[in-house]
Amino acid sequence: MLKDRRIVLGVTGGIAAYKAAELARELVRRGAKVRVVMTDHACKFITPLTFETLSGNPVATDLFWVPGDFEIGHIALAEFAELVVIAPATANIIGKMAAGLADDLLTTVLLATDAPVLICPAMNAKMYANSVVKENRARLVSRGHMSLAPGYGELACRVEGQGRLAEPSEIAEEIESILTPKDLQGEHILVTAGPTQEPFDPVRFISNYSSGKMGYALAVMARRRGAAVTLVSGPTALPAPRGVAFVPVRTAVEMRDAVLANLAEATVVVKAAAVADYRPAVCEPVKIKKKEGSLTVHLERNPDISSEIASRKGDRIVVGFSMESDHLLEHARKKLIEKGMDFIVANDVTEPGAGFRGDTNVISILDREGGVEAFPLMDKMDVAGVILDRVMKMRESGRIRDGR
Repeated sequence: MLKDRRIVLGVTGGIAAYKAAELARELVRRGAKVRVVMTDHACKFITPLTFETLSGNPVATDLFWVPGDFEIGHIALAEFAELVVIAPATANIIGKMAAGLADDLLTTVLLATDAPVLICPAMNAKMYANSVVKENRARLVSRGHMSLAPGYGELACRVEGQGRLAEPSEIAEEIESILTPKDLQGEHILVTAGPTQEPFDPVRFISNYSSGKMGYALAVMARRRGAAVTLVSGPTALPAPRGVAFVPVRTAVEMRDAVLANLAEATVVVKAAAVADYRPAVCEPVKIKKKEGSLTVHLERNPDISSEIASRKGDRIVVGFSMESDHLLEHARKKLIEKGMDFIVANDVTEPGAGFRGDTNVISILDREGGVEAFPLMDKMDVAGVILDRVMKMRESGRIRDGR
């Protein structure tokens, strides 16, 4: 997470500067220490006072700004930064950076810092596609700078095309990824998430309350930590995470097929989806009409995805989830052994903060050696970190059950 990470946010002169204010607020919300540097042109679009209020720090706008204690302004900012983010990055600033110019405070900071630099372009679509701008961006990337591609849509100049500044949440996530140690590099993690929907006519289905938040948190955190990630997800209201191979499915059978199709390249499988155990035996081709008396829907078993993974486990690490409403540890351990998992994450749906749809969870982790470790109420992103830490420890120890 970004708690106490030091970020210099460079804001340049484009209409998208208003989004930089949202970005500053999001970074502060995530715990970062943010210092803002604005160019003269940026101050024409939005005032320094806005960023001072949001960041809680003075905003630097002048090359000859003196922060105090006889420090040199651009050197103090350059040394403060763990990461410099340029958002929005106009064609002008990209060109000046590529040429190595230092004619204002921001470009001087950029030449003086050893911190990584993330460029977030925003400009007219034709400007973004201009060969000179392309060459300048490529030159900066070749020097080790990172660039987050702009979005496609309607621009302020009433033109539709690529040039919209990436959304603040996307930029913040990229920052999280850049600043997170890559201890899972080399792993390919297959995550399942969300509910499944089992239809019994064209407009109705059987499902559960899963929001997918736990599985998506795992996918996001694994990607931040350097793993290649494939996310197989049932229907949710969540956007597909950036940088993740996303496979949407609806039913348990579709999820099984998608998991098996992506299993060969996976080194770790985390089964966080709430897969329906049963499905209607028949899905009527037309909507069932209301009539007198009761309606009976006959159910049949869905395929057991966990058992199929266990039969092909090899040296993969397989992590399961067990959400229960009673006898939590007893049911979870039974599932752990029967499904051939390396460890299982158990939670009690009746415990406050641990149910479906919430942003928090209360878990216990059970392993095959009989160990149980209980954790307090945590945000699901933190829970994801705990689970991935356990994956790392298991990989390092070599204590992986071979399912072959």
